Amino acid sequence: MSIAIITGGGRGIGAAISRRLGADGYRILMTYNNDSQSAESVISDLRKDGVDCVAVKVDCGNTDEVFILADHPWMQEGIDTLILNHGMYERNSAKDLSLQELERTMAVNFRGSVAVYTALSRHLNDDARIIAIGSQLGIKGSPHGADYAASKGALHAWARSLAINLADSGQRVNVIAPGAIDTDIIGNDTASKRKERENQIPIGRVGKPEEIASVVSFLCSDDSSYITGAVLHVNGGLFLP
Repeated sequence: MSIAIITGGGRGIGAAISRRLGADGYRILMTYNNDSQSAESVISDLRKDGVDCVAVKVDCGNTDEVFILADHPWMQEGIDTLILNHGMYERNSAKDLSLQELERTMAVNFRGSVAVYTALSRHLNDDARIIAIGSQLGIKGSPHGADYAASKGALHAWARSLAINLADSGQRVNVIAPGAIDTDIIGNDTASKRKERENQIPIGRVGKPEEIASVVSFLCSDDSSYITGAVLHVNGGLFLP
């Protein structure tokens, strides 16, 4: 049975991806960092549905922990799908951003993704799919998330470069760049802020984590066999590069 590794798989978009790929027939290995309760809740639900799954605590910003993940017994069976979904977001404008804040966000969102790929690359099957969850902010920038935007922009560039490097190997690499999705990042919006946000989106609402998971499912399928190096924008028309 195919194995999918999902970093940050216990909450938000990651949880939706874990559930969708579990429903698609994958065995699921998800990582989490701090929120063990949410991760175990997803695992419990998946097991009720008959999905073989496990949650592993990993700080993707800690290279030592990432490389320990490579020793997990499941890795020896070969990885079919690697979803780089973990991340952190703090509100910092570019003019006020400290180097320490930038370094931590880059360590988790960008360097952590490179570390996960590097650590697990020898276990990836010949036709493996690698999908990075980026952000529209990685292209258009952000007035209040400069370090996050920078980290996602770097992730996009690295993933597209990796796609070129692996193009003749059978392994495909793509990026999904979500817009405003109903997760913790916007969970503290006031009613007026939420309405303002929705008014900016041509479709007229924020997205659901399950709508990102559906695109992941497509990119994991043979229906996307000619797609690699793409950045797919899933944002309700909010940003059209």
